[in-house]
Amino acid sequence: MATPRIDGHTRVIVHLGHPTHSFKAPLIYNPWFAACGCNALVVPIDCPPGALDALLPPLMAAPNVIGALITMPHKVGVTRLLDEVSTTARVAGACNAVRRDAAGRLVGDMFDGEGFVRGVQRKGLDLRGASALVVGSGGVGSAIAASLAAAGVARLDLFDVHAAASEALRDRLLAGWPALRVRCGVRDPSGLQLVVNATPLGMNPDDPMPVDVSRLDASTFVGEVVMREAITAFLAAALARGCRVQVGTDMLFEQIPAYLDFFGLPLATPEQLREHAELAAPTPPVAKDTP
Repeated sequence: MATPRIDGHTRVIVHLGHPTHSFKAPLIYNPWFAACGCNALVVPIDCPPGALDALLPPLMAAPNVIGALITMPHKVGVTRLLDEVSTTARVAGACNAVRRDAAGRLVGDMFDGEGFVRGVQRKGLDLRGASALVVGSGGVGSAIAASLAAAGVARLDLFDVHAAASEALRDRLLAGWPALRVRCGVRDPSGLQLVVNATPLGMNPDDPMPVDVSRLDASTFVGEVVMREAITAFLAAALARGCRVQVGTDMLFEQIPAYLDFFGLPLATPEQLREHAELAAPTPPVAKDTP
């Protein structure tokens, strides 16, 4: 496996979030950079809650820092530090990629939702006219909801332990897609085409389930954003119900090509990224047979 080149010409993308032990992006980007001969590097930097204001602006001022990957818990808060955000990031109310433009301004975009949607569509799920539940209305959940709306879902149920977060997301969604049917405070998964866990639930072994899995239909597609392990307890329960699933890292592989374009770096397909990634290969999920 190729070794990344690090010298005085190396361009850096800082990866800001907390905790860093769950970061998977460096294990995908850096092997690809080495394989394609790109002198760039993704560097994880632990950025606890409250530290973003002190870290992001000076890091982005360094000439060899071309951008930043933003992850939990900063996807929402980072938007107030930026000079410009994309339409997707504005509707999502969150951002996960920042770059410095030619004028020195900080520009942000959001690719979580695009990555998630591209992943489920490539697995055969038709989102046009579909009904979906997104649990979690933070940065990633808001982005997924916005991208689902753009993909043509007809109904979105939103749930967050902080009701105001779901209600604010509903208002942003309806401003962009006024015909969309949105309900807040509901997390019953029965009868839906898609259910998404967009919360950190599953990061720890004793976390509760994001929904009542006993009410999942076998025909429901279940998506996960937690990447600590391939098959989380939630996905295992969904598979036991006969559901098709998408693991958390699929969202990451699908969105990285958009990130590379955003940063002006050599492009790759999800398949090329998987070929070179240094992640342990998960066992492909197989749904339980149903009558």
